[in-house]
Amino acid sequence: MLQSAPDTAKTLGADLRALRKARGVTLQDMADALGRSVGWLSQVERDLSEPSITDLRHIAAHLGVSVSMLFRHAAAPAHEAGYIVRKGARRPIGSPIAGLVEELLSPDLTDDFEMVHSTFAPRSEIIHPVTRPTQEVGYLVSGVLDLEIAGTLYTIHPGDSFRIRGEPFRWMNPHDAPAVAIWVIAPPVY
Repeated sequence: MLQSAPDTAKTLGADLRALRKARGVTLQDMADALGRSVGWLSQVERDLSEPSITDLRHIAAHLGVSVSMLFRHAAAPAHEAGYIVRKGARRPIGSPIAGLVEELLSPDLTDDFEMVHSTFAPRSEIIHPVTRPTQEVGYLVSGVLDLEIAGTLYTIHPGDSFRIRGEPFRWMNPHDAPAVAIWVIAPPVY
């Protein structure tokens, strides 16, 4: 599915709308949770109203994302906006899991998928399995990563790829070097 031109939809409001929809939250549900009107929230999502810092904190908490992820919109030159994400302009995303640093490679969250750069620190792991209503494909760029998908343990090496389709999964990097993976996740969850 083709999206609209980058200069028309690549905004904070569009990202908020994409995150809300990816979580199956209606405008009414979100407005009720924030103690705001549907009209106000709709205006925020269309960039007609600017939320306060407090509003952004409440929105981020309700959507399960960090506030910094919402703020980290590095200004790109006009001819690159919506098309190019420079290495130094990536937005940090994800939960604050010790040992995992994630950055959004996609220009924003308005597509049917998101692309993520994940760095797993040496000797780190997620203890409890995670289940997301997504389809995910990953490619290991460097290091070695252990993945448990639906109860089966796999060891992934550079050049290997993997797929997770709504199954519970967890990751472990019991090795002495970081592991770096590129993930494509649909629909966007961050």
